[in-house]
Amino acid sequence: MLVLQTKSLSSSEWSEKGIKTPKFDIEAMCAKTHEAPEWIHFGAGNIFRGFIAELQQRLLEAGLAETGIIAADTFDYEIIDRIYKPYDNMTLLVLMNHDGRLDKKLVASVSEALHADASDAAYWNRLKEIFRAPSLKMASFTITEKGYSLRGMDGNLSALALADMKNGPEKPVHAMSVVTALALERYKNGAVPFAFVSMDNCSHNGEKLQAAVFEIADAWLKNGFVDAGFIAWLHDEKKVSFPWSMIDKITPRPAQAVQQQLEADGIQDMAPITTGRNTFIAPFVNAEVPQYLVIEDSFPNGRPAFDKLEGSGVYLTDRNTVNRTEQMKVTTCLNPLHTALAVYGCLLGASSIAEEMQNPLLVKLVRTIGYDEGLPVVVNPGILNPKAFIDEVVEKRLPNPFIPDTPQRIATDTSQKVPVRYGETIKSYIREGRSFDAMKGIPLAIAGWFRYLLAIDDEGNEMKLSSDPLLTQLQGSLSAVEFGKPDSVAANLEPLLSNEALFGADLTKTVLGSTITSLFKELIAGPGAVKATLARHLS
Repeated sequence: MLVLQTKSLSSSEWSEKGIKTPKFDIEAMCAKTHEAPEWIHFGAGNIFRGFIAELQQRLLEAGLAETGIIAADTFDYEIIDRIYKPYDNMTLLVLMNHDGRLDKKLVASVSEALHADASDAAYWNRLKEIFRAPSLKMASFTITEKGYSLRGMDGNLSALALADMKNGPEKPVHAMSVVTALALERYKNGAVPFAFVSMDNCSHNGEKLQAAVFEIADAWLKNGFVDAGFIAWLHDEKKVSFPWSMIDKITPRPAQAVQQQLEADGIQDMAPITTGRNTFIAPFVNAEVPQYLVIEDSFPNGRPAFDKLEGSGVYLTDRNTVNRTEQMKVTTCLNPLHTALAVYGCLLGASSIAEEMQNPLLVKLVRTIGYDEGLPVVVNPGILNPKAFIDEVVEKRLPNPFIPDTPQRIATDTSQKVPVRYGETIKSYIREGRSFDAMKGIPLAIAGWFRYLLAIDDEGNEMKLSSDPLLTQLQGSLSAVEFGKPDSVAANLEPLLSNEALFGADLTKTVLGSTITSLFKELIAGPGAVKATLARHLS
C-alpha cells in the first residue's frame, strides 16, 4: 500500500501505478523556501492545488525555480490541518481526459501550510516573518469573489469589516484586513516592493483586491493606526502592484470513482472529508485538462518564470488584454453557460453538468447565451479566439462525462456571479443601444435563478439550495410568491430586477424586466413547468 507522504516517494511502486513523482529535491526546496520565501498563496482549495501549485512544480522540475509556494487559508483552517499536514503538503492530481484516461501526478511544490489567523501567535508571527522577507515577490489569492467583499447587498460595510477598521491591524479577522496588516508589516520593515495577485474567477479581480486593501488602509489611517507613508507606498504601482488575471480550469468536487480507482491502485487514505465549514475536499484533486491563466505582467519585485513554461496555459500580457480575455470568458464563453446549467440542473434533478449536456434544450440554452447573445458584444482579446473558446467549452469541456461536476457546486454563491456573468452583457447592450426584444437565453437564465430560489424542483418537491451569502435576503424578497400560483408574483420581482448591485443595471427600465417576470410566471405554474417553459421558448 502507498501513502501520500514525502518519505514514501522513493518507491518505484508510484511509477508502476502510472503516477508521476516530483523530479526535484523536496527537502532542499522546503529549506530554501523557509529561508528566502518568494511566493505565498491565500486560499488553499482545489484550484490552487490542481493548477497553481502544479505550475510551480513545473518550474521546479525545469530548474526555473528553487523555492516552492507557502499556502495559507483565511477561511477554513481544517483544510490545512486535515488535508495538507497529514500528507506532507502534497496533493495527488488526477487529470480527467475526455476519453476517460486518467493522468496522475504527485504535486509537492507547497513547502508549508499555515492558518492565516491573527489570533494564533505562532501562525501570525510566521506570516509576518514571510512578509518581512525581501525575497518575497508575490502574494496570490483564490479566496472566491466574496472573500474580497467588505459590504453586504445593501452596500453598507459589514460588521466584520467595521470592527477591523475600528480595532486596527493587531488582530484582523476579515481576509482583506489580514493581508493589509501583513502588507503593513512589510512596509515597516524596509518597504520592499511586491505584488498582490488575485487569481480568482471574477471580473477585474485585481481591482477588487486593490479596492478592499485601500479601503481598510484608509480607515486605519483615519483611526490613527498607520501613517500617510503606508498609504503612499500602497498606491505606488512601482512598489505594490495589483495585477489583473483570468483563470480557467474546472476543478470539481472529489469524485467517488476517482477515489475508488486510487484505492484499487493501493493508495491509502484517499477518502474526502467535510470540514466544519462545509468544505468537501480530499487528499486528491480531480480536474479537467484544459487550463488558462492570463496575467498582467506587473511584478515590481520579480515573478515566477511563467514565460518559459511551454504548454502551461499561462499568458503574460498587459491589463487591457487580461480584461478583454476575462470578459470574454466570464461574461460570454464559459461562466454564463455554467450558471444557466447550474440552476436548471438543480431544478431538473441532474446529477452532473455532463448529463445536462445530453438535454437538447439545455444545449440550445447555453448556445443561445454564448453564441447568439454574448459573442456580438464581446471583444476579441487577441490571444484567445472567443468563438473557438466557446466551441471547446460546448463541444468538449462541458460534455466531458469524466468530469464529475455537479449543478449544485456551480450554483454556489450565484448572487455574487450574476452581476458579471449576465450584467456585463446587459450593460454592453444598453451602452451600444442594442435591442433586447429578441434576447431569450439570458432572460431564461435569470428567471430560472429566481425559480431556483423558491427551493422547489420541477416535480414540486422541496429542494436543498447551495450556499450563498445573500440567500436569506433573496428568498425573503420572494416569500410572497407561491408555487403553482403565477398571479402571486405581482410586483414581488421588482425590488430584485431594479437592483443594480445584482444586475449591473435597473432591468425594470428595459424590456428585460417584463420578459423575466413573464418567464418566471411560466416557470412557477406547477410541476413540469420548467421543462415546458424551456421547450416553449427553445424548441
